[in-house]
Amino acid sequence: MKKLYRSQNDRKVAGVCGGLAEQYNFDVSILRIIWALAAIFTSGGAVIVYIVMALIVPNEEDVSE
Repeated sequence: MKKLYRSQNDRKVAGVCGGLAEQYNFDVSILRIIWALAAIFTSGGAVIVYIVMALIVPNEEDVSE
């Protein structure tokens, strides 16, 4: 099973959406749109989750398979 990591190649801010998209074989652009809408409609809850994931999830180059 692949481990979750932050993408080094497909990142706009911290690489969280790129890593999630690769983990679950999902289009990163659609995931970013969903995340942005969630950030707007959850009064910033998605922003807090993004920041926590950016701090906890390791970078792609730090993950050894």
